[in-house]
Amino acid sequence: MNTAELAVLLAPIHQFLHCRTPDAWLERASLSEQLPALLIDHMHCELKAAQSAAFLIRRYATDNDSAKSLLAWLKPYEDFVYRKVGDGNFSQSKNALIGQLTAKGTAPWQPQVLEKMVRLIKEELHHFEQVLAFIRQRGIEIQPLSAAGYASGLLRHVRSRDPGLLVDKLIIGALIEARSCERFAALAPLLDEELQRFYISLLRSEARHYQDYLQLAADISEEPIDERVQQLAAIEAALILQPDTDFRFHSGVPVAA
Repeated sequence: MNTAELAVLLAPIHQFLHCRTPDAWLERASLSEQLPALLIDHMHCELKAAQSAAFLIRRYATDNDSAKSLLAWLKPYEDFVYRKVGDGNFSQSKNALIGQLTAKGTAPWQPQVLEKMVRLIKEELHHFEQVLAFIRQRGIEIQPLSAAGYASGLLRHVRSRDPGLLVDKLIIGALIEARSCERFAALAPLLDEELQRFYISLLRSEARHYQDYLQLAADISEEPIDERVQQLAAIEAALILQPDTDFRFHSGVPVAA
């Protein structure tokens, strides 16, 4: 991707987000001693993104049998990360989602949730495996890592009832994907050539994920979402700009522990 293409891809994301990644986070992320934590947390983030999409499908867009298929699809990845079960070879898992998932209900947006979120899960699990390959290639030991407060800080502000609850979760999904894209692009030039190419390669899918989430929110909402997007984007920016003693892929401004 050349400079002009990158600028075109990032322009709507920079407009959507209320702040850029702080220089202090980028400076910390560029340190070689931070690379293990960065890659391990990135791997976790890819799995969490897949889990969040699967939850939306199971709750809003598919029947019970299809929901069980989704859980089976994710289980080997969850076993590996959370239970230290398996060797990290997911070749069998790629075929775990067999057959066509069945949409439930008659809402016109349900097939779209199913289609877009299944595609997102496939891509996030592929990214998970790519990050895991880098971790192993560089001899990094996979250590337990506490979650950042970023996603939970956003989810504390969702409305309590649908469709508002679902719309808010979709907007938050868009914000997380947009932040990931913005951060990948800002971080890439500070890393070695191999990781730089990898993070640039992720930008198109992350940008599309943000657009998919935002379009679904607009389609499902009973009212225009512009005001709600601005409210949640302001909360997201506050989380990114606040001091943070933990260093994670979506953490705030680093301070001494």
